[in-house]
Amino acid sequence: MNSERRTILTVSELTRSIKESLESNFPDLWVEGEVSNVRVPSSGHLYFTLKDAESQLKCVMFRHRNQSLKFELRDGTLVIARGGITVYGKRGDYQLLVEMLEPKGRGALQLAFEQLKEKLEKEGLFRDEHKKTVPLLPMRIGIVTSPTGAAIQDILNVIGRRFSRVEIIINPVRVQGEGAAEEIAMAIQEFDGMGDVDVLIVARGGGSIEDLWAFNEEVVARSIFNCRIPVISAVGHEIDYTIADFVADLRAPTPSAAAELVVAEGSKLLERVSTARERITFTIEAYLSRLMDRVKTLQEGYGFRSFEDRLRQYVQQADDLGENLRLRMETVLRLQKSYLENIAGRLITLGPESVLGRGYSLAFKLPERKIIRDAAIIEKGDRVEVKVQHGSFISRVEKIEK
Repeated sequence: MNSERRTILTVSELTRSIKESLESNFPDLWVEGEVSNVRVPSSGHLYFTLKDAESQLKCVMFRHRNQSLKFELRDGTLVIARGGITVYGKRGDYQLLVEMLEPKGRGALQLAFEQLKEKLEKEGLFRDEHKKTVPLLPMRIGIVTSPTGAAIQDILNVIGRRFSRVEIIINPVRVQGEGAAEEIAMAIQEFDGMGDVDVLIVARGGGSIEDLWAFNEEVVARSIFNCRIPVISAVGHEIDYTIADFVADLRAPTPSAAAELVVAEGSKLLERVSTARERITFTIEAYLSRLMDRVKTLQEGYGFRSFEDRLRQYVQQADDLGENLRLRMETVLRLQKSYLENIAGRLITLGPESVLGRGYSLAFKLPERKIIRDAAIIEKGDRVEVKVQHGSFISRVEKIEK
């Protein structure tokens, strides 16, 4: 009698065998599909399904992996996932253990940019009614940028050339890399807490979307929106746009352009003041002339000649009106003159001649008469012209201390 020999496995034994076989044969692969059934429980792990027209594949991406995702995973998104096949023994399901995930057809950063832009736009962070006006002549300017980049040098050069007496405060931050967005947001909040800064420039030079990404983070966007100081965003080149540009009160195409927008040239400011003064004077004189013509017309009218008593009353009222108007206009002119003279005096006080009058001097390297800002440009024996308030003199360099 032949006895039939059978191998009987438990469910767990069979599941372990299948798990070992799948994991050894499919340890690392790329899978393309459409996302559906996205689920994120309180653990932070990411569960979803990849599907095409005929099949579907369950996927899991654990929290320590999905925290690096720059975009929000949504149903209907076409993605490419990298990982290995594993088996979840409790349900006997095979699934893809996802290590990397990227959108199909466009970069993860571009998708993240579009998603955040859509979200903040719906919340109203880009609306014009939230934009604050940048002051005409700020006396204290805050700058949030890298202390070693080209952006800060461009800003300082432009401001120094146009109106050098403006006070500048720099809050140095990293402008790219991990943690840069948090540093930028904190610097903006610190300036906002100071309360005596007139305008804020948030800037960095050009670069790729990865380089500029700190300015596309939500934490930076909300810091700019909540800032009570007018904020100018000057990130990248003219063709570069970031989320910070849309939230800021004013966008400048480059850091240099931001400096030009925030500081008017001294000569142009004086010209504007003079033009405004002439316009006010002309308007007041024209108004007085029309009033006097009207009084004269009334005095020569037939009705006044017929009623002498009423004429005398109207003439007296007209005289009173003219005198009141004259006094009021003189007061207005005097106040405007005082205001304009005050502004002109401030500009003169901040000018180079006043600086020389306080005991300072300007030194020029001869023969090219180049202003000496750094001892590194001169050598022992060089001839130097020194300009003081009353005249100048020429000296020769004996010793240099750098």
